[in-house]
Amino acid sequence: MRKQVLSITLIALSAALISWGYKGHRAVAAIAQKHLTSNTAYAVSAYLRGESMADVSTWADDHRNPTTGKWHFLNLPLGLNHQQFVEYVNQQSNDNVYGAILKEKAILKDLASTSDQKNSALKYLIHLVGDAHQPMHISRAEDKGGNTIQLRFDNAGTNLHSLWDSKLIDHEGLSEEQIAKQYDWANDAQIKKWQADSPMEWLWESYRISSELYADVKSGQNIDEAYYKKYIPTVHLRIDQAGIRLAGELNKLFNDTKVKITKVDLLPAPPLSNTSAQVQKIKLEDVKNNIGNNVTVTGKVFSSKDIKSMVLVNLGAAYPKQLLTVVLKGDARQFAGQLDDKTITVQGKVIDYQGKAEIVVEDVHAISIEK
Repeated sequence: MRKQVLSITLIALSAALISWGYKGHRAVAAIAQKHLTSNTAYAVSAYLRGESMADVSTWADDHRNPTTGKWHFLNLPLGLNHQQFVEYVNQQSNDNVYGAILKEKAILKDLASTSDQKNSALKYLIHLVGDAHQPMHISRAEDKGGNTIQLRFDNAGTNLHSLWDSKLIDHEGLSEEQIAKQYDWANDAQIKKWQADSPMEWLWESYRISSELYADVKSGQNIDEAYYKKYIPTVHLRIDQAGIRLAGELNKLFNDTKVKITKVDLLPAPPLSNTSAQVQKIKLEDVKNNIGNNVTVTGKVFSSKDIKSMVLVNLGAAYPKQLLTVVLKGDARQFAGQLDDKTITVQGKVIDYQGKAEIVVEDVHAISIEK
């Protein structure tokens, strides 16, 4: 019974404290990606094993446990001045967003950290910098970061936390690409100033905003267009600041780093033009016998499914009888909706996923549509 109650509690906590939502976190990562130096971008790609920053930006929400669930927020009372705020944060344990950011940065800086440790730490850092800039993640414990303050918006029930996670962003009606482009408006002087601020200052900014938000609503209130117009610029600001500052932190960590690749699987798949003897050309029917091999294979697409973070493309037959699933991630997601009923050629490493053959593709050059 205790295990069941704990499981239910963790599920409720996870659902309650996902910050910025899917679009917001991906926008933070996409903005950051544009402001990386070339060496930092290479290091990030290596440590993420070819996954894009946007694609891993919500990974930390999907891998919560009783310890890491506390890393996404910071609870404090209202009414603190700056000095009191800093003292309060420093007196807390490290099981909060501030302590977690410092911890993951230390892992990334430590030359003794393994590639697996750096992969995990980088995924957490990308996510937690976004969390630190969502105002309702630096807020009161008694209302669970605004989750118990019930509101109505767009003719539907919501709460103050969810309103700031995603509802205001969704109301704007922009695509992910438009958000990443339109929110990234900072000039050079602003970028320099924002990147000079410490994580403590990021949290102080969020605290001041959440204090204002608490004062500006009452439980049961209908959130109108005036509220949206007043605060959507703040959403823009916090996501842009998060992206710019994330890039700044990563550039400090990796700009002068020489990444040593010690495992072949840390590298993205080579383009189709590669004629290395290590890449075998096989028949689709033989793909299940080539687990672990780098192959080139051709087959007809029978079905596909876009699950936001990736696109699943089934060759040889429709799901669940497919001979091969091609998983489109990163830049390769641009093929979404274009491959059904087409014959395609794909190159990559064959892996086993729950008894089915898969090839994960991120490089657009690793897949081609046959004439």
